[in-house]
Amino acid sequence: MKSVSDLGDLAGRRVLIRCDLNVPLDGQTITDDGRIRASLPTLRQLRDQGAKIIVLAHLGRPKGQVNPKYSLAPAAKRLSELLDSEVRLAKDVVGESAREVVSGLADGEVGMLENVRYEPGEESKDDGERSALADRYAAFGDVFVSDGFGVVHRKQASVYDLAKRLPNAAGKLLQTEVEVLGQLTEAPSRPYVVVLGGAKVSDKLAVIANLIKIADTLVIGGGMAFTFLASEGYEVGKSLLEADQIKAVRRYLNDAASGGKQIVLPSDIVVAPEVAADAVPSVVPANAIPADQFGLDIGPDSARVFAGVIKRAKTVFWNGPMGIAEWESFAGGTKAVAQALTEAQGLTVVGGGDSAAAVRDLGFRDDQFGHISTGGGASLEYLEGKTLPGLAVLEEGA
Repeated sequence: MKSVSDLGDLAGRRVLIRCDLNVPLDGQTITDDGRIRASLPTLRQLRDQGAKIIVLAHLGRPKGQVNPKYSLAPAAKRLSELLDSEVRLAKDVVGESAREVVSGLADGEVGMLENVRYEPGEESKDDGERSALADRYAAFGDVFVSDGFGVVHRKQASVYDLAKRLPNAAGKLLQTEVEVLGQLTEAPSRPYVVVLGGAKVSDKLAVIANLIKIADTLVIGGGMAFTFLASEGYEVGKSLLEADQIKAVRRYLNDAASGGKQIVLPSDIVVAPEVAADAVPSVVPANAIPADQFGLDIGPDSARVFAGVIKRAKTVFWNGPMGIAEWESFAGGTKAVAQALTEAQGLTVVGGGDSAAAVRDLGFRDDQFGHISTGGGASLEYLEGKTLPGLAVLEEGA
């Protein structure tokens, strides 16, 4: 992949840049601006070179319909604050307002098109529909910079098809993501520990299958842990359980044992009679969850064991909270894992998505970790060994 510096002199040139500004909102208030801040290095580089910068991004899932709920207005406002200069937001994606914003840019200025997912062609499975939209994007620019790692696993018009139409390069964020995640799959320093949480084990089976060949230890928490516990013959009460995945999980446990790898499961669980922030928690052994209780976090003994494994590691990748981390009574396991990562001596990577939001909500700083990925799904698919369309197209060149 080429870098921005490989594009030559960008002064006065129109640069289309795909960013990932898909931030969580509470109404119109951004609750975690990490993805916006992660886009700043490349945007500042382009601004310093005197480029006319046009940002393409999405927010949420408007499914090809214009929906004010998913407007990029909050992201444009926050980006304006961080860049200390106005980022003018078009009222549409490729219409009259977009043309006006693009044509009105001076050297070093930043404009933004509205949510690209307002356009049905953006996510279309039809190559022709995506191509037609990509042609309209390309008419706005002279070169294309891909810097939205969180979407490179999607074959979408502003990610994949646009890169085929203009000279392209990877932005600083995208290059960093690929470099760091590459260290997790190519000769990582050992011991190498992977910590997986989150709700569904089915979302993680492919990454487990690949990482069990590379990592030394897999640590399993979150809702997905209950399918592992059930595969050991334990009662899991009313906890989240994917019964149809028990056989697959059992197979992975057997494969790990025969391959000399370790899978660490919770030894105790924080349970409650209902799934609610004010539910009364109690701690029970992992092999003795009452039939009428929900497992909502790993217990304190599990947290200590998990932390010990993490702190001894030379490489750690973590994706997925250990419990319902947004509720104080069920955030202890996630906080213990995050704290252990800050104390580990080797490379520590937080795998985006809910994990990134959780560490910030719990008061940790980004610089306490080696790297916080901006792409939850993209980082997992990269670690699965999949070909990511948005990366492959950059390697092909344009």
